[in-house]
Parts: sequence; structure tokens; C-alpha cells
Amino acid sequence: MSSPEFSILIVDDEFSVRDSLLNWFRKDGYQVRAAANATEALRALQDRSFDVILLDIKMPGMDGMELQERIHKINPKIAVIMITAFATVETAVQALKQGAFDYVTKPIDPDELSHLVRRALEQRRLEQENVQLRETIDELVSVDTIVGESPPMQKVMELIQHVAKTDATVLILGESGTGKELIARAIHATSQRRYFPIVPVNCGALPESLLESELFGHERGAFTGAQHRRKGKLEMANGGTLFLDEVGAISAKMQVDLLRVLDTKEFTRIGGSRQIQVDFRTICATNEDLQKAVADGRFREDFFYRINVFTIEAPPLRARRSDIAPLARHFLDRFARQMDKRITEISDNAMQNLESYDWPGNVREL
Repeated sequence: MSSPEFSILIVDDEFSVRDSLLNWFRKDGYQVRAAANATEALRALQDRSFDVILLDIKMPGMDGMELQERIHKINPKIAVIMITAFATVETAVQALKQGAFDYVTKPIDPDELSHLVRRALEQRRLEQENVQLRETIDELVSVDTIVGESPPMQKVMELIQHVAKTDATVLILGESGTGKELIARAIHATSQRRYFPIVPVNCGALPESLLESELFGHERGAFTGAQHRRKGKLEMANGGTLFLDEVGAISAKMQVDLLRVLDTKEFTRIGGSRQIQVDFRTICATNEDLQKAVADGRFREDFFYRINVFTIEAPPLRARRSDIAPLARHFLDRFARQMDKRITEISDNAMQNLESYDWPGNVREL
């Protein structure tokens, strides 16, 4: 649970206690700051926020109880762990009633304190995930609806409804600009994983080394420039959906690495040794003919069969000409509102031109 993303403030008037705790938690990889009294602690809180504060109750001047009240008013989400002598345990219990996370008695057992800090940070992480969950739900509500009543699009909608009820891996095929990511988001938004994020990765936009770090994350010092531990997209997608766009661009080595993750739901960060378990659904998209790529030796057959469990083909716009008019009106309405323009109609002549054009760039071009 230790991470440079999490920060700890130690407030104790005894130098030996401050120094030992400072070194202890820095070795664990946390960002740590120390204060000798309440004044220094409040000054530190002006500079930045902290996830956990270790606070001694008995200090000269403003004691820990009063400081705890001040901290709670500044930011009630900070987890405060009180440090107390046996004689003041009763006071520490009172601090719990005032909102402290927990307390530890002197002499301090480092393992006990580390355990309390991990528990406090786990609670902090869950609170942050709840915020992310609310943001994700808001995002789902605003996802563009798929516009189209043509037979090809009706078939796509039926397939979306069918596969969304399962956890099957989906491969979306289609030309560039046909709305493959929109289909992926529609599957996610109607699935049981909709309350967790959908995490898109554009596999064709990054070279292999950067894509590996983007997917798997890395530990601090794993390579030049890796100054901090970083979560990859595989971890970010935990509980939700991983969307691999342009999956045909993935190298053979990366296909092997991803195949193992998809089979075992386990991986290690670059430079790490700990196995991390993940649970996500996989949706892939490509405008390439993967079967031909397999035959040509450019794409691994085992990886192809692993991602090609359920296939949806996004039809090109020229194959669904009856959708051009409603799509045009949909985009006109959206952009008119965005640009604060009063444009409500498309002339018959303009619409005839739109409907007779072949749209090689598909919906994106429209």
C-alpha cells in the first residue's frame, strides 16, 4: 500500500520519535514531513494536504486534542492517528469520538503503527474510488447515443444488447471512423461493469516500449526517468473494461505478454516482482483484416483467437445511407448548441449531396 502518492505528517515534540518515524516511513516509500509542535503542523497544512497525520496528544502549547479539532475543520478527510502514553488512553478514546481514525500507545510498535497507516490509506483509497465512481457514472450518462435506424445498425444494436449481458471478450471490426469506440462504450455502459471505468488504450499511437509502460505500469527506478511508481492501464481498468483500440498494431512480444494477462488476470509492473491481480473485461477494435495478418505471420494466431470471442462489425456509412440524414441533424444540433448558433435546418439540396457522397472517412468525416 506504500506509495509516493500518499503523504504522512508526523507531529511530536520529541525529536527521537519524530526522527525515527520519519526514517521508518520514508523507507516504506511514503512522502513524509515532520513538525515539532502545533504551529509547525498548521503551517505544513497551509503548504499542502496530507493523507495521514500521526499526532502526539501531549505537547507544549496547543496539545494534540485541540490540534486534532483544528485539523478536522481544515480537512475532515485526513486520517488522524493519535499517539498517546498509557495514562492518556482515555483521552485518545475521546479523540476517536471527535473523528480520529485510531490511536497507538507509547512505546510505539512500528509494525502496529504501519498496520494502522495501511488501514487508514486503504480507507482513503476507497473514498477516492467512490469519487471516481460517481464521476464515471456522470460520464456514462453523457455518452453520445448511437444514431441510426438502418438495418445494419439495428443488427449492431442487437449484438450490443446481447453481448453486454455477458463478460465475453469482444472484437469490433470496421473501417476507420465507423464509431468502433462508441460501440465499445455502449457495451460497457449497458454491462454489469458500468459502475467502473472503461479505460481506452490507443495501441497504434505508441511505440512498443511506451505502450508496455502504459499498460503494465512501472516501479520507481525501473528505467531511466522512472522517478515514481506508476499504475498502468491494466490496474486502472480493474473492475471495469479495458478497450484496446487499433489492436492490430501491437507487436508480437506485446501480444504474448497480453495473452498471459488475459488468461491469468495477473501481471507484474515493469521493474517489479509482485504479482498484481486484476479483473476486467476486454474489448478490442481494429480496422485491419486480422485473419489475413495471421496468415501473413504478422499477428499471432493464439492471441487472435483469444480476442476474437464475439465479433461485431461496424458498417461503413455508405452501407447505411438512410442514417446519413439523422446523423447530420444530430451533429448539426450538437455543434449549433456548442457554438451558440441558431442553425436548425439543412436544405434539401445540401442533404441530397450528403446522402449521395460515399464518405470514405465514414461518420468521423461526416
